[in-house]
Amino acid sequence: MQTSTENDKIARAKHHHVSPKAPILGSGCLTITMDAASFSPAGYNAEFLQIPLPLPAPPAGASIRELTYTHFTVLLDPARRFAIATGVNIDGDQLVNVDRGDDWHLDSRIPIREQAGEAVYARNDLDRGHLVRRQDPVWGDEATARQANYDTFAYTNAAPQAAAFNQSRQLWLGLEDHVLTYARTNGNRISVFTAPVLSAQDPTYRGVKIPQMFWKIAAWTTTMQGSPALHAAGFVLDQSPQLEDIDLDTVRTQARIDGTPPPLGPYRTYQVPIKDIIDLTGLNLAALSGADNLALAPTIREGTDRRTRWVELIDTAGIHL
Repeated sequence: MQTSTENDKIARAKHHHVSPKAPILGSGCLTITMDAASFSPAGYNAEFLQIPLPLPAPPAGASIRELTYTHFTVLLDPARRFAIATGVNIDGDQLVNVDRGDDWHLDSRIPIREQAGEAVYARNDLDRGHLVRRQDPVWGDEATARQANYDTFAYTNAAPQAAAFNQSRQLWLGLEDHVLTYARTNGNRISVFTAPVLSAQDPTYRGVKIPQMFWKIAAWTTTMQGSPALHAAGFVLDQSPQLEDIDLDTVRTQARIDGTPPPLGPYRTYQVPIKDIIDLTGLNLAALSGADNLALAPTIREGTDRRTRWVELIDTAGIHL
């Protein structure tokens, strides 16, 4: 729990079509919560890059909470209890190493019922997978960096992932490291957007639907002929089980009977056209899609099956930035 200073203000969650009268929970819960009275961060900065870049916009009519943290913002779907999008600013020149910690906590600015907390992850092999990666917003002075590190452990910034998927450094963490290293070695600023793909077909476990796929977009700018240019690259991480439909139904049915998590497969990582992420999520990503580096590749053809346009990544050498 963070302590407050005299100048701290009560942070209020912003909303897209969500009643501002939703109850705000204090720290009197059995589960660790974030103290709203000591928390008033600015969140994702749309002016961070040389070209203004807004957060992904949710589909029209969607009820979404906008929650600001240190250097990042979470757009939370309160019905699904997971983020539909997150956005983080990474300053490669000011990255700081701090102790990891493991202070997973609820956000007291919103009701507990809108968050997928410890109950989802207890006594099973599901990991709390960071959406905004822990290291990404950890930059600036030491106090700011430590607050950013703590903020990433909010349950609003997590989604269930298969243990092997989350702990492997071969691709998932390799992809994050690649983006982070790019920011550091180029003295560049990068903004990264990520979230689970929230599908109606996701299997239910302990009252929440477990996402089978995740998406991520990295965006940066360069100067071309004296003018800034926006670039972006999109990725999908797939943890759906590689089973035939009939086998999958059988395994999921048994999991429900046994009270165990639904089956998850070995993760597969793809670089994909950002327009496919738009199709998967319904988000407005027009600015990012227009700057997509992969969309310019001659091997990408319109009208082809979505998966045939995806480039499976074996290692980070295959990433096209």
